[in-house]
Amino acid sequence: MPHYTIETTYRLPVYRRRTYRAATVAEACRKAVDDDGWEDAKEDVETSGETYVSSIWQGANSADTGEEAPVPSHFGETIQRQAEHFTELVALLEAIAPAAPMMLSRHDFESWLPRARAAIAKARAILEGRRDPDDPVP
Repeated sequence: MPHYTIETTYRLPVYRRRTYRAATVAEACRKAVDDDGWEDAKEDVETSGETYVSSIWQGANSADTGEEAPVPSHFGETIQRQAEHFTELVALLEAIAPAAPMMLSRHDFESWLPRARAAIAKARAILEGRRDPDDPVP
């Protein structure tokens, strides 16, 4: 029977609480995210993430030296699985959005299309590491 060396991981939230002076909530958030000082950080062990498989190697005690095997998707971290699936769903939505109304009334399609375009714009911003568009459709 073959041996496998499995690396499992969990995420440990680390946080800090600081006060920032700013004109808006968004400006305060930007200041907090740009703040590089973490000397007062605390670990939140009570809310650590799920355990997931991060790497697999064929062979006993073969981490980083043996042949790496693909991790089956369902053993991956849930948030990463969601992100990868999100990418697939965005691609499908992008393909549908410019299409004809497809079984929707004209009124429903005209209501759906701006929301779909706004959702695509937000999804693209997330995927590209940018902030959300300023004017989302309600």
